[in-house]
Amino acid sequence: MKRSVGFSILFLSLLTVGSPAPVVSGDWPQILGPHRDGTADDERLAESWGAGGPAVVWSRKGLGSGFAGAAVSDGTLVLFHRLRDVEQVQALGAANGKLKWSAEFPTSFRPSFTSDAGPRCVPLIRDGRVFVFGSQGLLACLELATGRRLWQRKTHAEFSAPEGYFGAGSTPILEGNALIVNVGGGRSGAGIVAFNAKTGKTLWKATDEMASYSSPVARTVNGQRHVVFITRMQAVSLNPANGGVRFAIPFGKRGPTVNGANPVLLGDKLFLSASYGVGAVYGRIGQDTFRETWRDDELMSSQYATCVADDGKLYGIHGRQDGGEVSLRCIDPERRRILWSASGLSYGTLLKADGKLVILTCEGELILARVDSQRYQELARSTVLQPTTRGYRLPALADGRLYIRDDTTLKCLDLSRR
Repeated sequence: MKRSVGFSILFLSLLTVGSPAPVVSGDWPQILGPHRDGTADDERLAESWGAGGPAVVWSRKGLGSGFAGAAVSDGTLVLFHRLRDVEQVQALGAANGKLKWSAEFPTSFRPSFTSDAGPRCVPLIRDGRVFVFGSQGLLACLELATGRRLWQRKTHAEFSAPEGYFGAGSTPILEGNALIVNVGGGRSGAGIVAFNAKTGKTLWKATDEMASYSSPVARTVNGQRHVVFITRMQAVSLNPANGGVRFAIPFGKRGPTVNGANPVLLGDKLFLSASYGVGAVYGRIGQDTFRETWRDDELMSSQYATCVADDGKLYGIHGRQDGGEVSLRCIDPERRRILWSASGLSYGTLLKADGKLVILTCEGELILARVDSQRYQELARSTVLQPTTRGYRLPALADGRLYIRDDTTLKCLDLSRR
């Protein structure tokens, strides 16, 4: 199988609506924000910025490898990266970048299709604890205030899960006291495994699915809780209480392909997207069913960027970083229509706040655009990071500050109206 740049950058997906839990305004405590859907709460962003780009509040050099973006909660930023032969968790002051504590976990991971051997999954912060999932399946829980290790599990070894193309890359989700992980130990009936968040003990195992690089989402539909995973070859909804399968549909393609973007939930509707000839799927979630409305490889085929939703419309990046045309699009999934499409940017990721899209491209450009289903309205554009062939880690937006990183540097940018 030929190596491609696309495989090296898919970890931006590590990349959606989470379980009910108190969320502090201004926090970004997990992948794609407080609700796992790429939307920030109660932010007030500037309408534009000067020619020099948004102000740099602080920066920190000497970062290790890895595709994991940062998580922010209650004034603390948690970074997960690799330095030499350890995966390191660091807690920094979100306002100043100063180190509070660090914890290290030995690793011998060597990927097959990229030079980057660091962790891929965004940390998850909840109730004073930090959960991390390393490239070799190390699942660990730390105390947020001190970094004290509370428990850990070596999931790949315990459940006979293969490392896949790039190691573990699906960020866990926390539902109540169940930390649910796309482990990928399908041959041992441990495709998806739930762990007690306080003790680390196994609660249940479900499915024969292999892992993907898409992270799960959750939503209550018609009184039933659904946790939706995109696995290697399917989309699966589980009952978080016991792992019971509510529905499963084919989604994926054999060969050198990757499912990277996360599922998107719009009320009782589910949207899935992938590249590599897989395309998009849209339909309605029932009691224990999914009724497919359409499949289409031309509307929105996302290599790893998860679409963000607004008023029933979806905004996302169609195409692939490693070949062909890339476009930012707004689509209406109900009418199966492209409402507008804008070129002139490279592949990247996006989030939504204060009626605006914040887009970070793999060329290092930060773009601010209006959320508008009628037309593309660009408000500002600046180069803020070094270009990379690997792709950027998911940014985090908390209290008006955007936290971004490239291969060596973590930056805090001020996007607020202040």
